[in-house]
Amino acid sequence: MLNTTHATRGMAVAPHSLASQAALAVLREGGNAIEAMVAAASTIAIVYPHMNGIGGDGFWVISEPGKPVLAIEACGVAGAAISQEFYTSRQLTSIPMRGPIAGNTMAGTISGWQEALNISTGWGGKLQLSDLLKDAIHYAEEGIAVTASQYASTSAKLDELVVQPGFKDTFLVDGKIPPAGSRFVQPRLGKTLRRLAADGLDSFYRGALAEDIAKDLAEIGNPITLEDFHAYRARTCEAIHLDHSVADIYNTAPPTQGVISLIILAILDKLNLKQYQQDSPEYIHLVVEATKQAFAIRDQYVGDPAYMKVDPQSLLTDEFLAPYVAKISIDKALPWGKGKGPGDTIWMGVIDGEGRAVSFIQSIYHEFGSGVVLSRTGINWQNRGCSFSLDSAHINCLMPGKKPFHTLNPALARFKDGRTMVYGTMGGDGQPQTQAAVFTRYAIFNQPIQQAITAPRWLLGRTWGKSSESLKVESRFTEGVIRRLRSLGHEVDVLADFDEMVGHAAAIVRDPSGVFEGGCDPRSNGGVAGF
Repeated sequence: MLNTTHATRGMAVAPHSLASQAALAVLREGGNAIEAMVAAASTIAIVYPHMNGIGGDGFWVISEPGKPVLAIEACGVAGAAISQEFYTSRQLTSIPMRGPIAGNTMAGTISGWQEALNISTGWGGKLQLSDLLKDAIHYAEEGIAVTASQYASTSAKLDELVVQPGFKDTFLVDGKIPPAGSRFVQPRLGKTLRRLAADGLDSFYRGALAEDIAKDLAEIGNPITLEDFHAYRARTCEAIHLDHSVADIYNTAPPTQGVISLIILAILDKLNLKQYQQDSPEYIHLVVEATKQAFAIRDQYVGDPAYMKVDPQSLLTDEFLAPYVAKISIDKALPWGKGKGPGDTIWMGVIDGEGRAVSFIQSIYHEFGSGVVLSRTGINWQNRGCSFSLDSAHINCLMPGKKPFHTLNPALARFKDGRTMVYGTMGGDGQPQTQAAVFTRYAIFNQPIQQAITAPRWLLGRTWGKSSESLKVESRFTEGVIRRLRSLGHEVDVLADFDEMVGHAAAIVRDPSGVFEGGCDPRSNGGVAGF
């Protein structure tokens, strides 16, 4: 069993150990938390290609001691030429999940890296971009060892992916799925990263590289244009904030579900969770019931903030939450509709020796995104925009230039006693639920951070490829816990002992003394790297 990792100079954590090591190398060279995260973000895009990539989106939460917490919104918007008629004229009633017209939004993650590095400059960051991308370039050109996770995702979704432009030539080797442990190279993507290192990250949107990407997209019938690239820039904004009894907790504002993660913790804070035994049926039941209330709020109110009818911060007030708290009963499960479903994503965290902290998430939405790989650049394009609705009355209805709803949300906490914590996970609907489990186990029940992550977890809603909306629990929960949950009215299905379906969680905490503690998920290929 993994033990909590400790360090005194700096720490990084990622769902693949090579990404956390890339971040640590930057910290050792005197780089700051943002520079380290760019190294990790570029590396994870190569070594965990089924979960994320440079053809997707990203979100940052950034803390500097004594300064307001910032967020970076690096999510692409629907192309200017995109409309509901674009799909309905093709006799479609919904946006396809795979293929060229599934990828109807700009890829924002590279612009997010640049926006973060602009902040890093104010911190005295001086490392060259080529130094930050060198590990990613090496792994793309010289190869990685295929993970069991990549092999499993490719196998599970092969039938719908293999017919997409460029997929077979990129992610299969001699027409076959590369087995776990075999060497896998991505030379075109390595060349693209070299171009970014030489020409700057902005060349992805306003340079020769942007022109090549736009040509690739046009040739396969994707509706994103070069003008969409020219118009896009990530932006820095305020993080959304919860004044919790033990900490100030921060997350990303809409169009993400960051406010939903905070709502779950706010409701649990009002229910005085500590009166119950840790990891008891009552504890799990209350987190699940708080999740149901938060998801009801999400589905009614949360989307592109330009189209929301409420101030997102107002959703965290006592007045707004009171009726939702009142609906929760300790002895009976409430009815449950359905969630947004799963999503493939990576979360990573870095805290440097100065206490500057980054909570970061990067995604192409479903495993391998749209399934499309661009011929000139080797970029796997996301399918985030398939989450748009073609119903004009829906809060997430498709419109030109609109931001799609994002399940993505990276979390950060500043404790009342001076500790700083970054934490998060992948997993669509599972993200707020796993965040709640990890935070409450650590902050309320004082579990060591690795125990809070390793302990058995649950997921309310659908997992990959499954239609069931049941409460799914790992089999390491005792039969007594499972039986009690069923007696409370939960429809319970049992997963494997350590099931990837409940996400890849991780966290780092820095104590005011300068001691770091970190944990990563045994369900992932992750690692904590400290020094």
